[in-house]
Amino acid sequence: MDDRRETTHRKMIEAAGRQFREHGFAGIGVAGVAKAAGVTSGAFYDHFGSKSGAFEAALVAGLDEVIAAIPQFRQAHGDDWLAAFTDYYLGRGHREDGQRLCVMTSLSADVARSSPALKKIYEAKMSEIAGLIAQGLAAGDGAQRLEHAWQILSALIGGLTLARASASQAQSDSIAAAVRKNVLDVAMGR
Repeated sequence: MDDRRETTHRKMIEAAGRQFREHGFAGIGVAGVAKAAGVTSGAFYDHFGSKSGAFEAALVAGLDEVIAAIPQFRQAHGDDWLAAFTDYYLGRGHREDGQRLCVMTSLSADVARSSPALKKIYEAKMSEIAGLIAQGLAAGDGAQRLEHAWQILSALIGGLTLARASASQAQSDSIAAAVRKNVLDVAMGR
């Protein structure tokens, strides 16, 4: 891919990611994603072939962001990395920005309704994320740490969904605080 085409492709993946995160797969069409990227529908199809192709690219890019972020949090925060990651993940800024919301929360339900091939991609990426979290946990043996990692991911994804769906800021904050406590308890093997 030449530089200009590659730059356009990246811009389109970013735009697709923002639109799918905010609106879901069914909530935005090709024309809306193309417009957000500043390209024509023809250019969109040239790059992705279909709306499903763009969704896959956006999903993979979003999960790769999480895969890159976990080691960064571990390096920047040492033993307190999970608390810092949890505070970011459940924080108001992340909760309130639908276009920057993590794809684990915003797109998992769409993946559940997708093709077996996309589910395999999602499963592999989520397994990698769980493995990275498990590596950063101190309590338990390898199997226990992986179990705790899945518990942590489930709490974060579900907690963020509940917090975002709440009408009041107070309820949203209360959910986030409860999930934070649960995540840190699980990490300590409690």
